[in-house]
Amino acid sequence: MLTGLYFGSFNPIHIGHLAIANYMLEFGGLHEVWFVVSPQNPLKPKESLLSDYQRLELVNLALRDFSRFRASNIEFGLPQPSYTVDTLAYLDEKFPNREFALIIGEDNLSSFQKWKNHEWILENRKLLVYPRPNCPRSPFHNHRNVKLIDAPMLEISSSFIRQSIKEGKDIRFFLPEKTWEFISEMHFYKK
Repeated sequence: MLTGLYFGSFNPIHIGHLAIANYMLEFGGLHEVWFVVSPQNPLKPKESLLSDYQRLELVNLALRDFSRFRASNIEFGLPQPSYTVDTLAYLDEKFPNREFALIIGEDNLSSFQKWKNHEWILENRKLLVYPRPNCPRSPFHNHRNVKLIDAPMLEISSSFIRQSIKEGKDIRFFLPEKTWEFISEMHFYKK
């Protein structure tokens, strides 16, 4: 059973995230996808994040009707900043009968050499890579554990969602319905 790990701040989760995960299930050979809500990406600033548990709730609401998707707060109890290699070691210990693959964007593959212990990850995990616009070719593109998935390119970003909400735009169709309702009810991203 190959489980895809889709790490992200999901600030907020949107239909692009769900479409990529769905594509990876159907065309990437995965049995499940776990959306790993990251408390802090060491390569991104933290100031614009909703709280960990608010973002986890948004993901739970988005995934409610999908039995092969699961929200994970596994990194909440690990040292911060969160490093993928540390999370993988913890998951291997906790779930010894599961095989985990990483779902990453081509932009992350381009900067993969910056990841902590990236060589170990590359040798010990499959990387399912979805295309991103205007990404330079990575030296890792041809590695035996890197699989480029010809998923459709969706140019939707969480920063676009946040900025649009701040500007008072009605962008409900860019978000799962229950996620949009919760964001609206809680007045998230208005300021």
